[in-house]
Amino acid sequence: MSRGHFLSVEGIDGAGKSSHIDALAAALQARGHEVLRSREPGGTPLAEALRSLFLQQPMDALTEALLVFAGRRDHLRTVIAPALARGAVVLCDRFTDATFAYQGAGRGFDTAVLAQLEQWVQQDEHGLVQPELTLWFDLPPAVAAQRRAAARPADRLEAEDTAFFDQVRSGYAQRAQAQPQRFARIDADAPREAVWAQVLAAVSARPWW
Repeated sequence: MSRGHFLSVEGIDGAGKSSHIDALAAALQARGHEVLRSREPGGTPLAEALRSLFLQQPMDALTEALLVFAGRRDHLRTVIAPALARGAVVLCDRFTDATFAYQGAGRGFDTAVLAQLEQWVQQDEHGLVQPELTLWFDLPPAVAAQRRAAARPADRLEAEDTAFFDQVRSGYAQRAQAQPQRFARIDADAPREAVWAQVLAAVSARPWW
């Protein structure tokens, strides 16, 4: 059985990822793929418990990073790796790029420490487990803030100011610039139909589509 494929969807809170993840999962299933949807922080009972702490309890940047990487280890070991081994497409709402964007760029935490944690947590017999395609929903933070305010009460991270999200957006841009073969930037400020067209073009360009 051939190994599956790992896709992540990234972007600041309010970028509109969720509805397009639904549509992408349906499109992949229509083409005959088994699709496993998941999210980070979260994805397993342990990681979801850590997510609740992460989003609600005050803590410093190192504690944030350690919590998300602990959850990520469990997520990889118990959910992502088995799904890839059986040939499924894993579609994950955020992964390690979010940690570099939020804790690294947003909090100003040492990215060398994050890179070391990434190596420790994400290595398996195939090497460093990383998405082969990352859809980055890029949106001006002021627009994202308006969308969030209209949608739901803010959690601890969503309550940060625009300057914080400017830094997070910059962190995503740095990751995309460093790994252009993996990233597809999606203009999330475009009309919904145009955003979906960008998503579909990025995924359908892959040979396994």
